[in-house]
Amino acid sequence: MRLSKKVVAMAMASMMVFSMTACGNTADSTPANSEPETEAPATEETDTAEAETETTDAATEEAATDAAEDAADAAAATTGEGGNIGVCIYKFDDAFMTTYRNALQEILEGKGYTVTFMDGKNDQAEQNNQINNFIAQGVDALIINPVMTSAADQIIATVKDAGVPTVLINREPTAEQMAAYDKLVYVGCDARQSGTMQGELILDTPNKGDINGDGKVSYIMIQGDPENIDAQYRTEFSVKALTDAGMEVEELDLQRGDWDRNKGQEIAQNDLAKFGEDIEVIFCNNDDMAIGALQAIQAAGRTVNEDIYLVGVDALDAALNEVASGNMTGTVLNDAQGQAEGAVAAMEELLGGKTYAEGEQSIYVDYVKVTPDNVADFQ
Repeated sequence: MRLSKKVVAMAMASMMVFSMTACGNTADSTPANSEPETEAPATEETDTAEAETETTDAATEEAATDAAEDAADAAAATTGEGGNIGVCIYKFDDAFMTTYRNALQEILEGKGYTVTFMDGKNDQAEQNNQINNFIAQGVDALIINPVMTSAADQIIATVKDAGVPTVLINREPTAEQMAAYDKLVYVGCDARQSGTMQGELILDTPNKGDINGDGKVSYIMIQGDPENIDAQYRTEFSVKALTDAGMEVEELDLQRGDWDRNKGQEIAQNDLAKFGEDIEVIFCNNDDMAIGALQAIQAAGRTVNEDIYLVGVDALDAALNEVASGNMTGTVLNDAQGQAEGAVAAMEELLGGKTYAEGEQSIYVDYVKVTPDNVADFQ
């Protein structure tokens, strides 16, 4: 962490006073072997001269302190009093991570930190270079949203070797991976909870998802990135909620949508053409893909909450509007603001010297179900 402005000012003031005093001593010199014309009397004139010298020294010191504080203010304005923070986002054009990134920036800058954001462009090699560059620049801490969960071992080894306190966000490594470094913590949500809530949204419908009454819920699943633990858990636990409630299920299709709206639209369009009215539920791992699926549903002449159900995750503004309009069955709030606040709080604890024991390196923020009944609370 950087020194406080007051300490910096005091140090600079001392240097300035020393410099000014040294200049004063060299301005008037007398050869060592020369004799004075008259002997200076040790009288009131000497006392007056000493007093004037003390007054001058005090004024010089005060002026130097003021100048140093001004310089410290300028330095703080340039680098941030809180320190330098590097933030790596897996890609900037992800709708949820844009909301999260904006929240992080507002919080960090509001606390006086200098923050630099880097776009990983969904390329793990690119992000690895960005992490190494941040370390070379001497950042005080890192906040990393990994491109790939499978790259966690490499990321953790890199920040550990550099001794940089690090907060991982949005994509959670395993507890065993995080245990390798005690200045590392994950802040996010438990994706199993979001999947369970998606299933509960379907169970809360009048027919529990069995629109055609054939005794089973027939669905398609539009998944994010299969390597991402959140995608895996949302896919698994949304369906598990149905089977745990005694519902029989039928998976008609499972496709990778990479969290992308256009891919969500394309997958839903193809499946609606292929399976037609057999599709009763469309599960989407995030809202962006769900909004794409909604476009395909409407183009196919289907009506959400009448002959098909549609759920997502994130509670993006666009999705909240669709829930309020009856065009989505529901979504699950992925609290970007709460996670951003938690990430910064955990970072500050790390900067203060806190370390995390194995098994205690995950900090979770709860998801919340959003339905037509409570959607107004989130708009």
